[in-house]
Amino acid sequence: MYAGASGLVLPSTSADQKVTIGQKLQELQAGGSTNGGSGIQLAYQVARDNFIAGGINRVILATDGDFNVGMTSQDQLVELVEKEADSGVFLSVLGFGRGNLNDSTMEKISNRGNGNYAYLDTPREAEKVLVEQVGGALVTIAKDVKIQVEFNPAEVASYRLIGYENRKLENEDFNDDKKDAGEIGAGHTVTALYQVVPADAQTRPASTESNRTVDPLQFQGQRPLTEAAKSGQLLTLKIRYKQPESEKSQLSVFPVNDEGYAFGQATQDFRFATAAAAFGMLLKDSEHKGNFTFGAVAEIAKANQGDDSEGYRDEFVKMVERADSLSGS
Repeated sequence: MYAGASGLVLPSTSADQKVTIGQKLQELQAGGSTNGGSGIQLAYQVARDNFIAGGINRVILATDGDFNVGMTSQDQLVELVEKEADSGVFLSVLGFGRGNLNDSTMEKISNRGNGNYAYLDTPREAEKVLVEQVGGALVTIAKDVKIQVEFNPAEVASYRLIGYENRKLENEDFNDDKKDAGEIGAGHTVTALYQVVPADAQTRPASTESNRTVDPLQFQGQRPLTEAAKSGQLLTLKIRYKQPESEKSQLSVFPVNDEGYAFGQATQDFRFATAAAAFGMLLKDSEHKGNFTFGAVAEIAKANQGDDSEGYRDEFVKMVERADSLSGS
């Protein structure tokens, strides 16, 4: 625990000692300043001292992120967890509270500490993260996961990644094993959506002086395409990842073809993910939101809830409907 200073309430204790652990938790009280840096250092020290080879070695940080004494700089905190991540100890950050909530700091230190971040605003969300999805929160199956997509210019005139603005890497970072990237927990999946404009005469505007958005190049023309561009392949997907205890990445490559399916023929998961992406663009009033409305998003999401045994998708539908009512549209 930590307040103005850090202190060890209970030494490393077996999880079957529920009574002892529960008593110590009940004794905790909030108060004073927040010396988060000192608390993080102590937690990592305890984790290192009790390291289990091949086991789950993880620091769980529960905080509002408002570190106001000791190590308060975001850059210093990021540097601290980056250094500690080399020890093989992973990090989970649980965000609590409002008002002083420093969401940016908590997300950054979890990213750099081979970890994950979840904001717990209700008991239901805590149950979801710490009970129903605890395997993904505590067990990392792949670290420093990177995705690189190369679109075939013979098939795609332009493309745009939706979201992930704070997770983008430079092209040359893909093959650099020293560059930190995201972690994947057990049972978790990651979805990346792209908006694609097909490369055909009906969708690509003619190159005339009246509609050019970029001046023509003076010293070079359009580069010739390789023979592979004639294959009809839409894109190539490359994935790099490391095993949790390795520092050397593995590469997987997947060719992808456009099967020509309409939106209504896509899977329920894809259509639901589209609704979630559109909801995000509406909340940001993105210039790319097109003719989407909250009502249309709710309709797509509701029609594609599928097997929603935990009720997460129904909860999303209710949130969209609430946004629709508040917007007055």
